[in-house]
Amino acid sequence: MTESRLVIVAPDSFKGSLSAVDAALAMERGVLEAWPDARVVKVPIADGGEGTVEALVTATGGRFETCTARGPLGRPVEARWGVLGDGRTAVIEMAAASGITLVPEGRRDPRVASTFGTGQLIRAALDAGFRHIVIGIGGSATNDGGSGMAKALGVRFVDGRGDTLPEGGAALARVAAVELGGVDPRLAETEILVACDVDNPLTGPRGASAVFGPQKGATPAVVAELDAALERYAGVAAQATGRDVARHPGAGAAGGLGAGLLFFTPARLVPGIDLVLDSTRFDDQVRGASLVIVGEGRTDHQTSMGKAPVGVARVAARHGVPVLLVSGSLGPGAEQVLAQGIGRIVQAAPAELPLQEAMARAAELLQAAVATSLRG
Repeated sequence: MTESRLVIVAPDSFKGSLSAVDAALAMERGVLEAWPDARVVKVPIADGGEGTVEALVTATGGRFETCTARGPLGRPVEARWGVLGDGRTAVIEMAAASGITLVPEGRRDPRVASTFGTGQLIRAALDAGFRHIVIGIGGSATNDGGSGMAKALGVRFVDGRGDTLPEGGAALARVAAVELGGVDPRLAETEILVACDVDNPLTGPRGASAVFGPQKGATPAVVAELDAALERYAGVAAQATGRDVARHPGAGAAGGLGAGLLFFTPARLVPGIDLVLDSTRFDDQVRGASLVIVGEGRTDHQTSMGKAPVGVARVAARHGVPVLLVSGSLGPGAEQVLAQGIGRIVQAAPAELPLQEAMARAAELLQAAVATSLRG
């Protein structure tokens, strides 16, 4: 290889140890340690969950904004959103205002948790003049079908007596009507793209409550309660909006926020990795590269089902650029990614290293693994 070689480093976050931005920095150090004359372009990747704003703003040279929003259980939080480098696209992650990490484990309750703060972030972007909005919807604490988000944007949910329903998914069991007269008119002229990496419907055995509710604190009885509430909500919302979206792939994402966005905004749900790669103009950046290095905390059979490293590899393959995957650890089925455009897999942490130590030394281990791989 010549001195002009271009290396693209495009890692996802290493959950619990490194953000995508920090992982990209560690990879860059590893590349330059082995190939001092290389030119490294960092394109941190995210899938729609926590870290999406940081990854997209950093990769596009944009800027960060903050907004005081209502957290999942009603307490105010300082939520960060961003503006992409094009200056015309706002990027929001629901995890910043309605995420599960904002609620201590012992207080998690999807019956009352609300996406109202996510609606406030959308409104903040509208107030700032943006009519192109990207929303990542991973990492939620909620199961309210996006009703809280809709309330923040002017939708009213009422019971049989005409009273406004309280926050949370359980209250939707009493919804009798959805009133759209107060909906923010700016939504009609706004393009909203939603990063969604699951295809779950809103209700049923594969729905929001059954699949994602238990990790948010729902017992089997609560799962059944929430699923029935979302079923009622879906029927009433469909009647009010003329949109029957409950079976739409991704409607069950983020406790049904996918459905709420489809019901009450002009949103389109798209695969998260495709949205991120498009927003960062990755196709243009990889053209002419000598190597692309991707990474994630753990690689197993799920990675080959369209997660970030495979999405990046597919773009690189179109340009004939080889791809190296450096992963924190390898699980069953990791080798399946070799059929998805990835040429080589390297495990950053020695198998015998205790997990906590490996996570604490993640940046160091990632740098070393990249440098060793390139020297070899």
